[in-house]
Amino acid sequence: MSSPPLSPPLLPPNDDGLNSFYAVERPKHRYWLHGLLLLATLFTTTLVGAGMARSFAENRSFDFLGDVFGYTNLWQRPSLLADGLPFSVTLMAVLLMHEFGHFFAARYYHVDVSLPYFLPAPTLIGTFGAFIRIRSPIYSKRILFDIGIAGPLAGFGLLLWPLLVGVALSKISSGVALHGDVIFGTPLIVRAFEAAIFPGISPNDILLHPVARAAWVGVLATALNLLPIGQLDGGHILYAFLGDRTKLLSRVFVAVLVPMGIFFAYSWLVWAALLYFFGMRHPMIVDPNPPGRARTRLALVALAILILCFTPAPIRSGGL
Repeated sequence: MSSPPLSPPLLPPNDDGLNSFYAVERPKHRYWLHGLLLLATLFTTTLVGAGMARSFAENRSFDFLGDVFGYTNLWQRPSLLADGLPFSVTLMAVLLMHEFGHFFAARYYHVDVSLPYFLPAPTLIGTFGAFIRIRSPIYSKRILFDIGIAGPLAGFGLLLWPLLVGVALSKISSGVALHGDVIFGTPLIVRAFEAAIFPGISPNDILLHPVARAAWVGVLATALNLLPIGQLDGGHILYAFLGDRTKLLSRVFVAVLVPMGIFFAYSWLVWAALLYFFGMRHPMIVDPNPPGRARTRLALVALAILILCFTPAPIRSGGL
C-alpha cells in the first residue's frame, strides 16, 4: 500500500473511538486502466491454465515451456483457451476477493483507495498478482490493522471452496508430483484436504486439478502477504501491535529468508532482495491506543492462517 502526502481533515470519532478521514479531492478511478489490466491478466492466466489442463488430461506434470508456449496453433484454434478458464477464473476470483477485502475495509473508514490493479506477466501462474493503492494517510493503528487483515481473511475464506472441489477432482498418479520442470510444495492446508479426500496417498502421487492448483496459488499468495515484513499485510498487522519496533523485526525476518533460499527454494532469495530494497518502509503512526482484545484474537487467526498456508519450498526446480 502506498500513501502520498495528502492532508485530509479529520472527522469526529466513530463508534470505535477512532478518527475516520477522507481526502478532500479524491482522484478519479481510471476504470479503463483497471479493466485493461484485468482483461490482460485474464488472458495470461487462461493461457497458463490451458497448459495445466492439457497436462492434467494427459496424466503428467505441468511443463511450463511445453504446455504454455507449445500452443503454436492458438490463433487457428482459440477454443483451446477455454480449457484454461477453470484455472484463471478461480485464481482471479481469489486475488480479487483479497484486494476487495482491503478495498472495502478502507472505504469503511473513509480512506481514499484505488481499485485493484492486476499485473499480467509471462510467469508460471500468468500474473504477478494484484495490488491497491492507499492514497491518503492512515492515522490509527486499529484502522491499519483492519485494512491489513481484511485482505488475507477474505481471500482465504474464498479459496477454501475451490481447493476442496479441485482436490476432489484431482487424480492419483504414481510419483507425478516429482516430475516436470518444477516441483510444487504442499502447504499444510492443501495436505489436509488431500489426506481427507485421498487417505493414505502420498502427496507425491496426487496430480492436482487446475482448479486446485489455482487455489494453491491463492494459498501461496496468502502466506506471502502475511509474512510480518514491512509493507506486506503481515507487516501492517505487526505494526499495529509493536509500532516502530516492527522495522527491526522486518529486517530479521528478511534475513531469515536468505538461508531459506539457500536450503529450500531459490525464490526466497528473490523475495528477500525485493522486500529489503522496496518493501521495508513503513510510515510512522502516532497512536497510543492498543489494538484491543478482539484484534488480538484476529491476529492469532492470521498467524494460524500463515502456518496453514506456508511451505518452505513452494516452488523449486525439478532438477533439485
